[in-house]
Amino acid sequence: MPSSSASGTFGKEKIRDRFYKERFEAQRRLSQKMATTLEVNEILETLRSEARTLVPGAMEVCILLLDPEAPKYTRPLQCALYDRPINCQSCKRERKAVQKAIHRKKTVIFPHSEPIVRPDGKVVPIGPEIAIPVFLGDDLLAVVNLVMKPDGKITRKEFYLLKDLADSVAHVILRAKKHWEVTQEKIRISQILSHLSPFVPLSVRNIVEKNPEIANLEKEKREVTVLFLDLEDYTRLSATRPDTEVNQLVEELFSTFVDPIQRSHGDIVETAGDGLMIIFKDHDARTNAINAVKAALDIKTLTMEHNARLADKALPVRVNMGINSGVALVGMTKFKGSLGTRMTYTASGPVTNLAARLASHAKGGEILLGEETAKLIEGLWPVCEKGTAHLKGIDEPVRIFSLAMDRQN
Repeated sequence: MPSSSASGTFGKEKIRDRFYKERFEAQRRLSQKMATTLEVNEILETLRSEARTLVPGAMEVCILLLDPEAPKYTRPLQCALYDRPINCQSCKRERKAVQKAIHRKKTVIFPHSEPIVRPDGKVVPIGPEIAIPVFLGDDLLAVVNLVMKPDGKITRKEFYLLKDLADSVAHVILRAKKHWEVTQEKIRISQILSHLSPFVPLSVRNIVEKNPEIANLEKEKREVTVLFLDLEDYTRLSATRPDTEVNQLVEELFSTFVDPIQRSHGDIVETAGDGLMIIFKDHDARTNAINAVKAALDIKTLTMEHNARLADKALPVRVNMGINSGVALVGMTKFKGSLGTRMTYTASGPVTNLAARLASHAKGGEILLGEETAKLIEGLWPVCEKGTAHLKGIDEPVRIFSLAMDRQN
């Protein structure tokens, strides 16, 4: 019979072995999930979801990206503790636990932390809070912040599992930064515009290279969301400025849009001097609509930043947008003319037509939504109904919606 001392030692080793096994299994599970995508925001959301699984008592987990270059390769995550989408950057950055972790450059745990106060005035009580700084060398890249339920407790095992997850965040950010640095020049809109010639757009070339038979396939009906961008007063701009200056302005501004469009799984299929047509078709109807709205909001933010930089040199530029969702015919379209045959991979039908008309109807940088898109994103962003309007080429009056936040910008 083993002694009680030997039995106790054996028990501790067994618990330790089980703990390491759980850490290993958590890392293996994370690796499998992250291997399915290269999109950094999806990976960060996966990490956050895994943290909620590892710590069942967690109310929310935020990954605050503090790398100054983060806006170039990702967007802030959104906090679930509020009545409307708010990015973690604005709601958690100034919390005492986060600030203390940044100042001390080490993990901080508050057994009792101050409650969350939402913009609507509601107070959300919380329990313990942990903030784990994420470093790459001496550079602070992010902070992983977790708040527990009021009666919760962060165990030692959960602490180490969260530390492992924070290490994964560092690797994800490093990979995203390197990917952005390697590809940023390749994905500039000027390149896309140069390849989107009157004959074969770049998006079509990529599709045909992957599947040469697609050019001969029939169009198929698919759930899509279509986003149109329209540069306001492009005609006036062209009439008052040299062509080279206008082209440079459009290319420089639109070049900044490519990253958020691609991050949101959009496919740029058409360019027309003063605008772009983007299709979101790779997911279910709701996800397509959400991705289109995310891209539109990123584009709006980039346009405002562009105007702020050139405030003392040029008049502000307004990019109007129209988004509509539904079933469309998707596939190759051929246009024959005297100069040859032009092919494009696009969506056609009433869904696309309404999105284009909404962009033309928008004013002052508005983001207008069709009724179906407004339904699909209900509860995620504040939407304002603007009544009905008669739009060119559409017989019946159309109900129009806009993102209510447009009024504030």
